[in-house]
Amino acid sequence: MDTARKGFNPFWLLGRSGAYAVLIVGLIGTLLPFFYIIVSSLKTEAELRKTPPDFFPAAPTLKYYEAIVNDDRIPLERNLMNSVIVSLSRVAITLFTSSYAGYIFAKYHFRGKNVAFGLILIQIMIPFQVVMIPNYLLTVRLGMIDSLWALIIPFMVDAYGIFMMKQFIEALPAELMDAARIDGASEFGIYWRIVLPLLKPALGTLGLVTFIGSWNNFMAPLVVMRSAENYTLPLALRSLQSPVNTEWGALMAGSAIATLPLIVLFVVASRQLIAGLTTG
Repeated sequence: MDTARKGFNPFWLLGRSGAYAVLIVGLIGTLLPFFYIIVSSLKTEAELRKTPPDFFPAAPTLKYYEAIVNDDRIPLERNLMNSVIVSLSRVAITLFTSSYAGYIFAKYHFRGKNVAFGLILIQIMIPFQVVMIPNYLLTVRLGMIDSLWALIIPFMVDAYGIFMMKQFIEALPAELMDAARIDGASEFGIYWRIVLPLLKPALGTLGLVTFIGSWNNFMAPLVVMRSAENYTLPLALRSLQSPVNTEWGALMAGSAIATLPLIVLFVVASRQLIAGLTTG
């Protein structure tokens, strides 16, 4: 019994309980907005305008989902497909450019390497709003206004992705590359056949982060898009808002539709995300 008393640490138990309490509060704070979007999309117009509002709908309805699908102002299927095309294209291009550039910065030595990498790090610190006007002028000169290419081409190179891949590749043993060179492999072959397969955790993490960022991007489509057929989903939902009237029910239903793919993606790839972050 004396041994049991000596082994019991009340401070450890208190710290453990406090950690779980903080995690639970954080989980509730994170999930509550998404849950409120879903329950609000099931309310009637009177319940949405009620003050103070009821958290749960008295008579759940799907009329707002039907309304937004059949709304002539929003070609929802086309807008959803635009978001998918842009997001997947940016993921594929970013994974290639980031991993290849990261491999070069990690395993090659050349004049001006530190300066070039420093400029990339500076780009991470610059918000998009600073380069928005130059990016828009470049898009105009290339004739890509009101085109999905305007949301893909300017974002082919991701500074954060290069930084992340460089940090990960630096941990790979150089003996693998040297052995491949002795066997006669080309430099690109070394990257493609040896380095790239070892980057799966980091590539999965970067791909997930890039997809979420592209899917939620609102500012870039707002600047370069003109026609509703080329809108991405966040910009299409903006059409439901106006200074005179905001259709909150349809907006909540559209937000739920836009959020659901991200939730499913995160649930499926959460282990990959954590593994990539911790390994990198």
